[in-house]
Amino acid sequence: MNIGKRLTDKVAIVTGGASGIGAETVRTFAAHGAIVVAADVQNELGAQLVNEVNEAGGKAIYRNLDVTDEAAWKELVDETVSIYEKLNILGNIAGVSGRDPNMKIQTTVTPGPTIESTSCDVWNRIMDVNVKGVYLGTKLCIPAMRAAGGGSIINISSICGLVGSFGNAAYHASKGAVRIFSKATAIQHAGDKIRANSIHPGFVDTPMTKPGHSNNEVAKIRMDATPLGRFGVPADIAMGCLYLASDESSYVTGSELVIDGGVTAH
Repeated sequence: MNIGKRLTDKVAIVTGGASGIGAETVRTFAAHGAIVVAADVQNELGAQLVNEVNEAGGKAIYRNLDVTDEAAWKELVDETVSIYEKLNILGNIAGVSGRDPNMKIQTTVTPGPTIESTSCDVWNRIMDVNVKGVYLGTKLCIPAMRAAGGGSIINISSICGLVGSFGNAAYHASKGAVRIFSKATAIQHAGDKIRANSIHPGFVDTPMTKPGHSNNEVAKIRMDATPLGRFGVPADIAMGCLYLASDESSYVTGSELVIDGGVTAH
């Protein structure tokens, strides 16, 4: 069954839009008729991505955005509405794991430090990007969505926002916060016809997970825990974002869309 383009005439902002799940979501939204503002701090990758999208017949622009900067968020939303006259979709996809950014191959089974060995700097960085970034994006986009008659906010959480593990408690805490924040947003803004939902990916091959998946021991543990027997790819998550962005999910808000190959089913 071909139901055609699913986001025709919609305008979207996607953070973390230069690579991984964010980049694939930008491609998917544009392929389905949305005008997409890809926001990230990876300027070269972002420029390459929007060139690719536009050459393929889509419509996208790239803007540098530090998601922890409220003034930068306001500027981005104001510019988006000024150019395109509305805002319908927000994909809060930018995130950090807390792993040393210089690490090429994960040297331990767990992806991050224990609670006792987590520094305040690491804790604060994870919370700033993963939680404050989602809060600011939501806060600054709500007025524009209300003016447009409603919208859809899609927040990327994680299976780490549903269950615990042996390490990286800060990451788990941040993704749990995203999960509950999404529900609070859904309740508070249902009257504005603004929907808010969280997506919970499992083990997906992205630049963020590459150091872990480059360690054969870690990769095997994760693969053995995944009933479907493969790692996810960014397109698996992007298709979930597409559903939540589209009018097909008009009765869905405050929900958790788990896309994990069955990891949390047992």
